[in-house]
Amino acid sequence: MASKTTLKSTTTHPSRNPGIPRKVVGLAVAGAVGGFLFGFDASVVNGAVDAIQGQFKLGDALTGFTVAVALLGCALGAWIAGKLAEAKGHIPVMKLGGILFLVSALGTGFAFSVADLIVWRFVGGIGIGLASVIAPAYISEISPRRHRGRLASLQQLAITIGIFAALLSDALFANAASGAAQELWFGLAAWRWMFLIGVVPAIVYYAVALALPESPRFLVQQGKEEQAAELFKTIAPGEDQERIIREIKAAAKEDSFSARKGSLRGSRFGFMPVVWIGIILSMLQQFVGINVIFFYSSTLWQAVGFQEKDSLAISVVTALVNVLVTLVAIALVDRIGRRPILLTGSIGMALSLGTMALAFSSATGTGADISLPGAWAPTALVAANIFVICFGASWGPLVWVLLGEIFPARIRARALGLAAAAQWIANFLVTLSFPVMASVSLPLTYGMYAVIATASFFFVMFKIPETNGMSLEQAETLFVKKPKARKP
Repeated sequence: MASKTTLKSTTTHPSRNPGIPRKVVGLAVAGAVGGFLFGFDASVVNGAVDAIQGQFKLGDALTGFTVAVALLGCALGAWIAGKLAEAKGHIPVMKLGGILFLVSALGTGFAFSVADLIVWRFVGGIGIGLASVIAPAYISEISPRRHRGRLASLQQLAITIGIFAALLSDALFANAASGAAQELWFGLAAWRWMFLIGVVPAIVYYAVALALPESPRFLVQQGKEEQAAELFKTIAPGEDQERIIREIKAAAKEDSFSARKGSLRGSRFGFMPVVWIGIILSMLQQFVGINVIFFYSSTLWQAVGFQEKDSLAISVVTALVNVLVTLVAIALVDRIGRRPILLTGSIGMALSLGTMALAFSSATGTGADISLPGAWAPTALVAANIFVICFGASWGPLVWVLLGEIFPARIRARALGLAAAAQWIANFLVTLSFPVMASVSLPLTYGMYAVIATASFFFVMFKIPETNGMSLEQAETLFVKKPKARKP
């Protein structure tokens, strides 16, 4: 974790590698609140899955769709966010996200049928999609280059804290009612309160959006250079504000030689190569199956012999582990770089997922009535937590860091939106398919995730250069070939 001295504000001795200005820390933390809602809204369904399935008498396929439909909304929200952010700025998109989170929390909490529940989860998904794009884009654009990796990782830290808060509240409500399906307060079942509590962070997020300034890079692109310069004085006090603005304008001017403003098109299957890199990074992050742990872990651990109370407690511990290892990533990302962390994480994920596949190959029984003999149950539990550690310390936060810095300024919001949309579609496919695949073969399912984790190692090895310590304008040159200026 960063030492206290690195967080002190300083405006003197810029050559001595000054700490992060307090203004920047405050803005980054505030911007990351969307990540908290992202994690909370996406994971709160974990403790409610079995109760929802029982109340509405759902089969495995419809249960999977009810859980996963929010992710389709996420994909739509991510794409909308990119377009809205380019046209209107980051702050209006944050406000819209807060409203959608609020509506979704109320709608899912009072849902009267599975169709109704699906609609409101889709609405919440749109809000998650908006937050998933705006938070990393905003944080990257207000962060000093020396500390951008650490600050951009706050997005993933906020997500992990949101996941932890969701699973903890699920456990508390379920235990208070002696079961998620049991009545708690005012005649409402505990699973409904799991959703309704989301009203509180939704209101907080909207209030935060009201207080935040617009991204200085967006202000420059809108011709509001004086406002941008004033903001740069507070977020980059040791830098030459005029030089930063010149770099932003020069990068935008160079980009205009190759394509019209805002275009993502290129010769590589319809998109620019850098856009495909973002899309593949996003999809690999999800295809390793991380959200199986956070969406279905309670159901999974019950299936191998744990009681509902114990399985919820295990899920909470797993989420807490995810928070702690994200802090490790934040401490290391600006010290040892992006590539080494991603490569190490890929190896750890492949080995732990392979161990889970081996453990479940020893299971007896079928469907939900499986059990792991002898030491295989604790082995599977330990391997699952090692997988979370490896993901949380590498691919979880660092993909968001890279997505915030590899795209040219003129297409950053829209390209990040497209990459995030691809991430949510991949998440949807994994979430929807897991109940069915698990009922067929858990060893095959986890084995497939292990193969994808292995593939992620080679993708980083051959396609991802190091961006540590570079400005956004410098980082994009590693991924985008700049055209030669036209001769007069």
